[in-house]
Amino acid sequence: MMDDIEIYRLIGEEGFAALVAAFYRQVPGDDILGPMYPPDDLVGAEVRLRDFLVGRFGGPMRYMEQRGHPRLRLRHAPFAIDPAARNRWMILMTRALDEVQLSPVAADRLRAFFDDVATMMVNRRESGDA
Repeated sequence: MMDDIEIYRLIGEEGFAALVAAFYRQVPGDDILGPMYPPDDLVGAEVRLRDFLVGRFGGPMRYMEQRGHPRLRLRHAPFAIDPAARNRWMILMTRALDEVQLSPVAADRLRAFFDDVATMMVNRRESGDA
């Protein structure tokens, strides 16, 4: 298995930028995820995810320098993330991975990472559940 730090060396800034852009192009029209993202902050959300992934996988630590520790569950707590939202996030990110066609090794590692993190982010059992 490829070391996570090698992912950045393999796909670089451009690979992460293309992946995140492909993901966020789908968000505004999505009936589940679209409402979770303020339309006036889509660009900011894209930058934050890109910078987080770049730092997580061996690139410059811009996210940590600007925002501190990711605290992903805490930062996402205001959003009702149920299994349907988790699954839709994975569908959109899988489409983005397919679209940008990163190296298969990098794509497989990123897919596994996204799957684990998306599951961790679930904070509601069902829609409207507290």
